[in-house]
Amino acid sequence: MELVINGDRLEIPNKVETIYNLLQHFELEQKVVIVEWNDMILEKELHQETQLCDGDKIELVHFVGGG
Repeated sequence: MELVINGDRLEIPNKVETIYNLLQHFELEQKVVIVEWNDMILEKELHQETQLCDGDKIELVHFVGGG
């Protein structure tokens, strides 16, 4: 499946079916992440049930600490 993630077209394995699976794919499921799905901010409670479709536009924003 092809998704637009943070402005880049990426081919994602078909086993990635939900937003939560996508976060797992990028190893972000344990981090604080803001997800925008097709121009709509998605509440964390909806990550596991929101199905992805070919062509979806996703923005992922996560916080990186440093010193």
